[in-house]
Amino acid sequence: MEKIQENRPVEPKEKEQAFSNISLKSFITVVLVLLSILGACALLSYAIPKGSFLRDAEGVIVTGTYTKGTVEGIALWRVVTAPFRVFASEDALTIIMISLFLLIMSGIFNLLEKTDGVRIFISRIIGKLQGRRAPVICCTVLIFMLFGSFFGMFEELVTLLPIMIVFMLSMKMDTMMGLGTCLLAACFGFSAAITNPFSVGLAAQYVHMSPSEGLWLRLVFFGLIYVTVCGFLLLYGRKLQRDPKLSVSYEVDREKRAALSLSSQELSKQELRSYRIYAGFFAIQAGVLLLIASVRAIAALAIPILAASFLIFGLGAGLLVAKKPKEVLSYFGKGAAAMLPAVLMIALASSVKLVMTESGILDTIMHFALELLEGKSKFLAIVLIYVLILFLQLFIGSASAKIVLVMPIVMPIAMALGISPALVILTYCMADGFSDAIIPTNPVLLIGLSMANVSYGKWVKWTWKLQLFVFILTILILFFGVAIGY
Repeated sequence: MEKIQENRPVEPKEKEQAFSNISLKSFITVVLVLLSILGACALLSYAIPKGSFLRDAEGVIVTGTYTKGTVEGIALWRVVTAPFRVFASEDALTIIMISLFLLIMSGIFNLLEKTDGVRIFISRIIGKLQGRRAPVICCTVLIFMLFGSFFGMFEELVTLLPIMIVFMLSMKMDTMMGLGTCLLAACFGFSAAITNPFSVGLAAQYVHMSPSEGLWLRLVFFGLIYVTVCGFLLLYGRKLQRDPKLSVSYEVDREKRAALSLSSQELSKQELRSYRIYAGFFAIQAGVLLLIASVRAIAALAIPILAASFLIFGLGAGLLVAKKPKEVLSYFGKGAAAMLPAVLMIALASSVKLVMTESGILDTIMHFALELLEGKSKFLAIVLIYVLILFLQLFIGSASAKIVLVMPIVMPIAMALGISPALVILTYCMADGFSDAIIPTNPVLLIGLSMANVSYGKWVKWTWKLQLFVFILTILILFFGVAIGY
């Protein structure tokens, strides 16, 4: 059986470093990008007049009620304090829950890594999967895409990212492959929605249609996206086989492999015991994920349920393995502390929407964009709807929030032009998901890259061609839908 890497003792300095530690370079890059976007939004408030729509009791915009105001500009103190005031805004509970969720996930995964849980788990399966790169890549992509497409899971799946990265490293691949098979696949699956309750399901309610209507084209689109993602990753995998130094994350991965000391040697009795404990832990989490995906009534509580499950069972597993409470709590605390910069990233990303809303220019921008749709051909109208939702995606990451904001306005206009509700829903799904894997205002992407210690610039360089191809593919599918009267 081939040995992955020479076993060597881990130096104390390496052992103290959290596996999900955010690099200073990545942190500074992301903060600068977000500050630039925040500043640009503030400047727009001095060039664009305020405006507002009337909204009904449920917060839905009432069409034809836009009122134009004056150009006032947002006060500087509001912009400067926005990253702090988001914790007292209407989105405060969501921001706080996501922040706590990520701190807990980081702490637990650091505990797993420091108590050799990751190494033992991977060592158990290395021998069986050695040399089977292509099937492993394709199966992993399919699983993550299906969870996103059927159940609308994306943020929840980021908890599996550290494991996927280590798994791909053990297969002599790299961190980018871990990001691709987990984060990228989950995001693309969410957008290639088949029954996603947070996009297809909620949007269908606005027009009183069944989510299964128009299912065939969504299935075809899912298949095309699956083939595209697999092809992209397999081509990259071949490049790594020819020359591992061509890896985008080559230097970072050398350090990770050295720290992990992965080996395919037989496990000792103690390691087998640890393996069974951690296997049980992962089985419980898989059950929790399936429960959340299956029971719609608890979908809104997905983040607190997952956080509580990981915290309770993760600490419990760590105590059973290490049997040293102080050591377990220390590993957990250091892992959580390593993710603290992520809280600032989330606050900055959320403050963009806050500034746009408080300055009163978000409704004005929407009004201008929606006016462009009137009197246009079906082909141009569907593209403009697509671009509108893509633009809003920069500021409103929540799929359900954008549906409440956009569908009551866009759907009547589209139907007046002869565009079916099913095609509008497909357009929305396309615009809502794919860009999450590249826009810098998406906290899940930023946290995922930070956990992987990959800079945003490297990620864009690695994925921009894929994003461009998928954008062209989505336009062609939309044109096809208009042409056949879908």
